[in-house]
Amino acid sequence: MAAKALEAEPDIGLLLPCNAVLREGGGSVEILLQDPKGMFQVLPPEKQEALKPVVEEARSRLEKALAKL
Repeated sequence: MAAKALEAEPDIGLLLPCNAVLREGGGSVEILLQDPKGMFQVLPPEKQEALKPVVEEARSRLEKALAKL
């Protein structure tokens, strides 16, 4: 997916990878994920549009991964 994003906008590498934080405490693990849609809102609208398919796929994959936990 990073390759698709870089094809659409070479400078997007500054925002990659999608950040994730795992914290263990109290017998459980907390998972924090950066929403890809939010990350790309700093870009101009035309670049956001070019990256929309990548952002939607990334978000879908993150949602599926979280649902399995």
